[in-house]
Amino acid sequence: MIMDFTFNDDEIAFQDIAKKVSSEVLKDNAKYYDETREFCTESLKALGELGFWGMNLPSDYDGVDISSIGMTLAVEEVAYHCAATCSSLTAHFLSTDSILIGGTEQQRQDYLPRCAAGELLGAFALTEPGAGSNPAEMRTKATRTEKGWHLTGTKHYITNGAYADFLVVYAMTDPDAGHKGISAFLVDSDNSGINYASPEKTLGLCGSHIYEISFDCVVPESALLGKEGAGFSTAMEVLDRGRVEIAAMSLGIARAAYDDSILWSKERVVSGKPLCKHQGLQWMLAEMHTQLEAAKLVTYKAADARDTDQRFSVESAVAKLFASETAAKITDNAVQIHGGYGYISDLPIERYYRDARITRIFEGTSEIQKLIIGRAITF
Repeated sequence: MIMDFTFNDDEIAFQDIAKKVSSEVLKDNAKYYDETREFCTESLKALGELGFWGMNLPSDYDGVDISSIGMTLAVEEVAYHCAATCSSLTAHFLSTDSILIGGTEQQRQDYLPRCAAGELLGAFALTEPGAGSNPAEMRTKATRTEKGWHLTGTKHYITNGAYADFLVVYAMTDPDAGHKGISAFLVDSDNSGINYASPEKTLGLCGSHIYEISFDCVVPESALLGKEGAGFSTAMEVLDRGRVEIAAMSLGIARAAYDDSILWSKERVVSGKPLCKHQGLQWMLAEMHTQLEAAKLVTYKAADARDTDQRFSVESAVAKLFASETAAKITDNAVQIHGGYGYISDLPIERYYRDARITRIFEGTSEIQKLIIGRAITF
């Protein structure tokens, strides 16, 4: 079997655009967002103006219609300069993927072109305080009434939250049916029955806000996303796609830490010679390089599988697991290589370290990825 890792002209061009906007806009904003904890509005807007909010969508809905490889390369470039902005962008993709996969054609036409144009920002409301790794245990309910659907419950750790124009909310419509009783709903964020708590103070990704959101609201019958009871299968397909994006995000963070470490090792002089001339540092950098190259391969393989008609749950789980664990190792080593300078905020190294930590948790912890892989290879 011959594997071709050559990117086509469209993919390279799209990557170059992402690299340009990230270096010219996102890079300068990243430190500010991290220090002030202000939401990454300006950086998201810059990406929206270039159509990046629709890079996961086909041209039928005014999306960029780029391959998953091209999208992965672009997400990696965004994360390279600002992981917080990347987190909010990929969270938006979870909401639009939910509509693309589970919605009716009318719902797709009503929402997706405006999302692709940067007019509507979405949020993906699946996780709950008592139901993180196992969505089937969710307690949010949707009850059909004469006026539509009555949503009650609480979601937690919802990226974009109060800044989103709409939320895709997953709720139990038939509690007795387990995961087959989960449905999804399109809910406009200005609904008076929605309460947004203050954004959580997070370790990293400080410019990408997460919220606890409480629902006691009524939405019209038309808010049901696709078919009743199809929510769980939709969410699982969406997360398969999203895990490739988190792998790409992990690559971006890891590559930034690696590149800065290479540069530092050439400039920093210890015992009369640059750090890079010391064998111990060479070995550390060699390990970082090898880990990064391996993470790229499994991520690009998963991205390539995403464009097929086959399920790619294992490929996406492998990519998410390995790339996020790699980001943890590389950012930790980057702090070590920079010594005391890596521990203070004058340099972005400690920010990379903090930003990378969540990649092993959200959209399925490393332990959940191991379960997915383990079950697939043993059954």
